[in-house]
Amino acid sequence: MEENLAKLYQGVIAEHNHTPLFFESRPSAGFVVEAYNPLCGDKFKLFLDIENGVVAKATFSGYGCAVSKAASSVLMKKIQGQSIEAVVEIIDQYLRAVSAGADALTSTDPETIAFTVAKNFPGRDKCATLSWKSLADFLDQRVSGVV
Repeated sequence: MEENLAKLYQGVIAEHNHTPLFFESRPSAGFVVEAYNPLCGDKFKLFLDIENGVVAKATFSGYGCAVSKAASSVLMKKIQGQSIEAVVEIIDQYLRAVSAGADALTSTDPETIAFTVAKNFPGRDKCATLSWKSLADFLDQRVSGVV
């Protein structure tokens, strides 16, 4: 178990935790999405500028464990310059992969694969999906006209 836990924090997760991409607070962004897990205290804000149905700029700030911070960094990297439709698909693929775990993996993306092991650790799957689910919820509301 300790060996598997060590694997969880190596490579992609360690890299994105120590040097997260797009880690910047931008309160004046077009949209600010909150991602918060009251059970562990992880709390991030996702800052989005959406122009003509495309994510023109996405950044995040906040604090949390290595897994949630790294997952937020990967999310920001993957959605830069993507259409909202593509973002929805990217999120869906990631969430399905993390939910299925490494044993049922169909993705070949190394950044997605890195988070699939989180399924084997109680609570860490929530860390790996916190920002992703928060953005998915926001986009669902936006598409349905609530936002």
